[in-house]
Amino acid sequence: MAQTLPSIVSGEGGLSRYLEEIRRFPMLQPEEEYMLAKRYHEHGDTEAAHRLVTSHLRLVAKIGMGYRGYGLPIGEVISEGNVGLMQAVKKFEPERGFRLATYAMWWIKAAIQEYILRSWSLVKMGTTANQKRLFFNLRKVKSKIQALDDGDLNPEQVSEIATRLNVSEEEVISMNRRLSGDASLNAPIRATEGESGEWQDWLVDTSRSQEEILVEQDELENRRGMLGEALGVLNERERRIFEARRLSEDPLTLEELSGEFDISRERVRQIEVRAFEKVQEAVKAAAKRKDQAIRTIDAGAEA
Repeated sequence: MAQTLPSIVSGEGGLSRYLEEIRRFPMLQPEEEYMLAKRYHEHGDTEAAHRLVTSHLRLVAKIGMGYRGYGLPIGEVISEGNVGLMQAVKKFEPERGFRLATYAMWWIKAAIQEYILRSWSLVKMGTTANQKRLFFNLRKVKSKIQALDDGDLNPEQVSEIATRLNVSEEEVISMNRRLSGDASLNAPIRATEGESGEWQDWLVDTSRSQEEILVEQDELENRRGMLGEALGVLNERERRIFEARRLSEDPLTLEELSGEFDISRERVRQIEVRAFEKVQEAVKAAAKRKDQAIRTIDAGAEA
């Protein structure tokens, strides 16, 4: 894995040369890909890993090109995608029976999207799955409804986008303004009646109290702990399907998982439903045990 990959020189000419260079790496047949993956994971063969990576550089470039509209150097976007590809090769398990490209696609997209979110704004944006989906789909939806201006959206456009992307109207307005770029809080503005000031003078702290935040964080940690414990009741296949369908920010389809496990889509759906039921039962049991423990402690304190 330590071997050098082709580098992308800045500028369109450098990108063209890079794309031409990676086309020289041959695609792998399924059997060859399987044997290379086995050699890497069982014997640490870095040459095998290098061949797996270079044979999929075209996939990274194709995915990376889909993120050209964010004002970031496309060479850096593709380079981040290559990092995701290398992580996928490290984690890839050929015995599962699916191709590396299918598995690596999600690692590549995740690496690129995280890079864009880190680089786009000085203010962290896109902390939840819905916000990330909004960030990466807002331009596309605006184009479909012909809301092409850079200014604020009108109420009808806000409502339609919120409905299409299943987010609140406030999130649509906030994200649309963020996509216009960062602005300094020290930028001067002119208030009413000839008064002047800076943007920061008009900021109002609407955040919740520290007590509320701590209570919510504690509750969230408890829920995460119970969920992590509950996942232990699932076997390997159930856990993979449950996490890919219910916990992933970009869920896999039944078709993709049926190909991964070589079973029908209906069987995947049945496993997903059963896994969900088992997790529900385990979470309820964990919550009941916690309540009983709290009551025991309270009874002891009263005594």
